[in-house]
Amino acid sequence: MTVYLAAALGMVALTAGMARRQGLRWSDAAFGAVTAAFPNSGFMGVPLLIALFGPAAAAPAIVALALDMVVTSSLCIALSQLGAHAAPGLRGPGNPARAAAARALRGMVANPLPWSIALGTLASAGGLLLPAPMMRAVDMLADAASPVALFALGAMLARGRVASHVSGGAWPGVLGLATLKLVLHPLLVLAAGRVAIAAGLPLEPFAAAILVLVAALPSASNVPILAERFGADAGRLTRVVLISTVCAFGSFTAAVKWINAPAPVPFHTPLPTR
Repeated sequence: MTVYLAAALGMVALTAGMARRQGLRWSDAAFGAVTAAFPNSGFMGVPLLIALFGPAAAAPAIVALALDMVVTSSLCIALSQLGAHAAPGLRGPGNPARAAAARALRGMVANPLPWSIALGTLASAGGLLLPAPMMRAVDMLADAASPVALFALGAMLARGRVASHVSGGAWPGVLGLATLKLVLHPLLVLAAGRVAIAAGLPLEPFAAAILVLVAALPSASNVPILAERFGADAGRLTRVVLISTVCAFGSFTAAVKWINAPAPVPFHTPLPTR
């Protein structure tokens, strides 16, 4: 968790800082940072890595997914609210910091991803079982999630061709974000993992390799939908998702071949201590 989160925070700081220096709004800078730090580990990563490396790859991939959904996305939503207009009760020259903090906190609370994870965890821990007809309806909604997301992304991409309103929406800016996602993000995770292992921290080499491959995935496909909800340029972000996904066919394959993940330690075998 420490290794992956450190790399994610580094990507957010770097990408958002670059975007602000280019004159982009806080909302566009923040959600651009999400596309650079949040891989498509849910739809692509978990099933793909399990197919490549077996069930042991699920644990580190799901840890990374949870961190991105709860921490990375919430942080960037909070950053996106820094440039929003203050609420009437928070205006005035004496409390700009308070107004910014309140808007950031409201943005984090409005993020639906952590709430869905928390409710699902509570339902699972409490053994909540829906009646069979209701469960069937839930299963149908779950099966429809991926096709609906693809149609939504296609619509956003088509609209973004004429509605992108920031300079970073041009193809050079889009290619830059996709490059940061596919190249710099996995390199940061790789460096953080090697530092942790060299320092004697209990990070299994297999888990470290899986985290690098998670970071090498393209940008998450739900980011443009989340950006639309918070008023960012969804068309620009959809282009980043499209380009990173197309390029990842080659870059992710190369990363898998280069990483050559070691065999995982069996779950019943204790890790060696130093």
